[in-house]
Amino acid sequence: MLKSSPASSRVGSNPEGGVRATWGSVTSSPGAEELRRAAAGLGSDLRDVLSAAARALRTLCSRVSAGQCVRHAEPGAQQAGASVWLWLNKEFNEITEREAEPYYLLLPRVSYLTLVTDKVKKHFQKVMRQEDISEIWFEYEGTPLKWHYPIGLLFDLLASSSALPWNITVHFKSFPEKDLLHCPSKDAIEAHFMSCMKEADALKHKSQVINEMQKKDHKQLWMGLQNDRFDQFWAINRKLMEYPAEENGFRYIPFRIYQTTTERPFIQKLFRPVAADGQPHTLGDLLKEVCPSAIVPEDGERRNQVMIHGIEPMLETPLQWLSEHLSYPDNFLHISIIPKQTE
Repeated sequence: MLKSSPASSRVGSNPEGGVRATWGSVTSSPGAEELRRAAAGLGSDLRDVLSAAARALRTLCSRVSAGQCVRHAEPGAQQAGASVWLWLNKEFNEITEREAEPYYLLLPRVSYLTLVTDKVKKHFQKVMRQEDISEIWFEYEGTPLKWHYPIGLLFDLLASSSALPWNITVHFKSFPEKDLLHCPSKDAIEAHFMSCMKEADALKHKSQVINEMQKKDHKQLWMGLQNDRFDQFWAINRKLMEYPAEENGFRYIPFRIYQTTTERPFIQKLFRPVAADGQPHTLGDLLKEVCPSAIVPEDGERRNQVMIHGIEPMLETPLQWLSEHLSYPDNFLHISIIPKQTE
C-alpha cells in the first residue's frame, strides 16, 4: 500500500529538520519480485512503474497484516523472523540544500536502528549542510524510538495497528535528551547487546554457559547479528538455548513485558518455566502473575493484544517453547501488550 507517491509526499517544512521515512514489515515474496521488476523498468512510463510498485507493496502489506511475516523453524527462529522495509522520502525543510532521492533498506526485525545510521547519514549528507548534521535519531508520531530496542519490538509496540507502510521521521538535530540514551558508536550497541545476553544467561544457566565462552565466541555472536548471518550467530547461540534433560527447561525465563499505557519501561521478574507440580508454565500463567490486567481486566472484557515477533501467540503456549523459539538474539522474550483494535 502506498500512502502517497514520492512526488506527493512533500507535505511542508519540518522545523526540526526531519526526513520522512516509510516502514513496513515484509518477507521475500512474489510481490517483492514484482517490485524489483518495476524498479528495473525505469526506462518505461513512470506511471506504470509507480502503479506496479503500488501493487507490489499492497501484496506485501496484506501478507504482513495476515501474520505471514514470521516463519517458525527450529530453535533459533528469532534470527529468521520478518524483515523490515525502509523507504526514505525527502521532505522540504530548512536544513536541506536540494531534494533528496528516496532511499531503500531491507532490515531484519531482530536488528537495531542504529546499525544503519551510517548508511542513512551517508545518503542524506549529500543534500544537507555539514554543520546541521549531528547525532541522528528516529521518531514515530512524536515518540522518539529507543535505539536499544530491536526494530521488531518497536514496530509491534508502537505501530502494529497502523496502516502500512510504517511512517517514521529521521532527525539530525534537537536530540531528545530526556527520552533517549546517546549512542556514540556501534561499540555502544554491541556493549548493550552483550550485556543483555549475559543477563539472560544468568537467568537461564547461572551465567555458566556465557562465562565458558571465549572472547571470539562473544564477537561471533555480535558479528552474526550485525551482518545478518544466522548460521554464524546460531553456531554459538545454540549453546545458550540448551539445558539438561532432567531439568525440563531453563532456570528462569528471560522476558520483558512492554506496555504503551504506562511510563514504566518494562516489567521483568523471576519466573520459572515449570511449576512446582512439574507442569509447564504457559504464557497465560506468566501474564496472570506479572501483568494480570493484560488478559483479565476488571470488567472482564479483554482489551489488549499480546504480541511477540508480530504475532499473537496462544496463551496456552509453554513459556519454555517460546523462550527457545521466539526469543530475540539477546535471548530475551520481548512481549508487547498493545490496545486491541476496535471494529
